[in-house]
Amino acid sequence: MPPTAPGPILRRRRLGTELRRLREQAGLTGDQVIERIGWASASKLSRLENGRSRPDPDDVAALLSLYRAGDGQRDELLAITHEAGDMRGWLRNFPVMTEQQRAFAELEAGCSEISEYNPVLVPGLLQTPGYARHRIVSAARVTEQAGDPEGGEKPETEVRARQARQSLLTRPDAPRYTAVLEEAALGRRAGPPEMLHEQLVHLCELAMLPNVTLHLLLRDTRIGDGYLPPTAFSVYRFADPLDPETLAIEGGFTDVMSTEVNTLNRYKVVFEWLCSAALSASDTLSWLIEGTGRPDTAVESTVTFGPATAPAQRRRDPGRLTTDR
Repeated sequence: MPPTAPGPILRRRRLGTELRRLREQAGLTGDQVIERIGWASASKLSRLENGRSRPDPDDVAALLSLYRAGDGQRDELLAITHEAGDMRGWLRNFPVMTEQQRAFAELEAGCSEISEYNPVLVPGLLQTPGYARHRIVSAARVTEQAGDPEGGEKPETEVRARQARQSLLTRPDAPRYTAVLEEAALGRRAGPPEMLHEQLVHLCELAMLPNVTLHLLLRDTRIGDGYLPPTAFSVYRFADPLDPETLAIEGGFTDVMSTEVNTLNRYKVVFEWLCSAALSASDTLSWLIEGTGRPDTAVESTVTFGPATAPAQRRRDPGRLTTDR
């Protein structure tokens, strides 16, 4: 079972935030710190404060002494330093983990809440092995055609890595998870009917978990004032308010992580718009259940809602949403 404690990436960011705050409280510039400690590289402090390097305990101890940190704070930050550098110990909790999946697994570990949206795919935490395999193999063909020597992992290794991450949703201390699914992710272009049927059944099962809320965005639904989300993204929140809320923007072959508050706030507004425009959790489940009974499993907006569930009335399910947002 994956660890419930935050992974090394989050620990590095937490440590960096605390070190920057202590430096500013001490009234020191980065250049002054480098000069007083005697480091050869001016970028060393910057990498530590931005969580981009594996922290050395001796370096952190030197900074804490310079900043005159109290004993309790010193012990806490040195413990975080150890966690931030213990990549091997953290990965021991996973039976298999690929480089591509590692960054997401680290963010998911220790999460209290995850919000996700993908404009074209079922999010990775919700994918069946068949759906994941289909997507991974198709992406691998692009890599081959591009002549990329870094060919990536074998598909089955990637599938097992994704499955290792997915146990997050069913463990005893599972985070609250909310996802907005696009209709296109379950349409004919996504794959063969038998694969889609299996995926629909799996989504029905996940939608009934107490910590999981799924919203379906139908193809022609208007979002906000006509906004079109261009990329997949996820927002991760943690129980400890000092652990930075983190945004992951998922590209086709490159992912970007950010803790910048203004950027995060924009994506949170977009996610609220998406949830408001999409079907409610209960209507989404009805849509998915109906999809499992279609002969060709082609889920193409064939659900009909009666007067009591007209579009303006069915997009919000207050009883469900108030427990998840």
